[in-house]
Order: sequence, then C-alpha cells, then structure tokens
Amino acid sequence: MGKILILEDEESVNRGISFSLEKAGHQVCSCDTMYKAREQVRLFRPDIVICDINLPDGSGLDFIKWIRTFLNTYIICLTALSQEMEQVLGYEAGADDYITKPFSLWVLLLKVEAYLKRSAKETDAGVLISGALCINQKEMKLTVADTEVSLSKNEWKLLNLFIEHPKQILSKRQILERVFDTEGEFVDENTLAVNIRRLREKVEEQPQKPVYIKNIRGLGYVWDVDVSKKI
Repeated sequence: MGKILILEDEESVNRGISFSLEKAGHQVCSCDTMYKAREQVRLFRPDIVICDINLPDGSGLDFIKWIRTFLNTYIICLTALSQEMEQVLGYEAGADDYITKPFSLWVLLLKVEAYLKRSAKETDAGVLISGALCINQKEMKLTVADTEVSLSKNEWKLLNLFIEHPKQILSKRQILERVFDTEGEFVDENTLAVNIRRLREKVEEQPQKPVYIKNIRGLGYVWDVDVSKKI
C-alpha cells in the first residue's frame, strides 16, 4: 500500500478522496492549504501527491515545482479547468498525470493502484533473496534479517560476485581478478581473506560457522545458499 498526500481545499472532495484511499488500505495525509502541505511533505515523504491547482494560499503549480526540487514522487493534478493549456502547465511544473473535475473516485483510485503496482515492479527489479539476505543491486542496498547493512566498495563487489555464481566454487585467483583492481598496487591472498572475513561478519549470524560463504580447502570459496529473484 502507498503513502498519499492530498492537497485539496474543497472539503467534500478532500473527504471523498481520503475515504476512498483509506478504505483501499492506503496511508493518507490530508491538507487544505499549501502551508500545511509543505509542513507535511518533508515528514510524510509521500509516494503519491494528489494536488489541486487552485488553492486559497497560492497555485498548486508552485507547490509542484517546490516538491520537485527535493522529492521524487508521483504527482496527480486536480483541476476544474479542462483547457489544454492548464494540462501543459501542470506537466511543465512537474506533474505526472492529471484529472479534470468533476471526476470519478474510482478512476482516481485505479490511477493510484496502477502507479503503485508499476513502482513496486521497478523497485523489485534487480532485488535478490538469499536466505535472510535481501540484495538490491540497483540501489546497492543490503538487508540482513530486515536490518540494512553498510558495505565497502570491495565488500559489495565481492558479494555481487558470489550471488551471481551461487553454489559454484570460485578460486582465490578468480576472485582477486574479478573483485580487486590490481593496477598500481600489490594484492595478495591475505587481502582476499581479510575482505572475506569482513563480509562474513556482516552477513553471517555466526561468522566462525559460516552458512553463506564457505571455504573449500585448496580450491577457494563458495556461496552455499540458493539465490532467487524477489517475487
């Protein structure tokens, strides 16, 4: 479900939109002036903003431009005007879509649901699951048992190499050549061992008894847990 901020000064319209979205399971923050909305946007960090153009304390177009300076969120304009120029101005300000009043709450809800489904698919693209680990390759984020873990550049490259070749033994030489930039510096097996140890400390519940990264004596290392795409 999504976090949706509504900026609409007409009470009945605001109430109707809020009720429909909350009934659908979304978290809603309702505002009737730009002043209130500006206060709430930074705190609420909405996934979607539904914004009227004509407001008591200014133009919704200015509010949209302001949001676009710091937040990447989906913006739907509400306007009583159907002229093409109003739509153009909305898009130029940074809006993603618009609905002309009077409108169907059902249509608005469908637009919201369609965007959230599309956004979820884009977010999940490149997200892999391995045991208790969730690896977002696109955003370079790792969570272990729902806790975000920070990795160094080499640790991240090492993790990616392993999860791209699960259950496959990788020799120390293969890993050194793929992960470490050896140009201009001496990199030996001890460097690899140190980085393996550090990565284990971040992903393993018991680093001394590793489940994910196992040492195959005389051969190298293996990522010993299955890897799958997030569904």
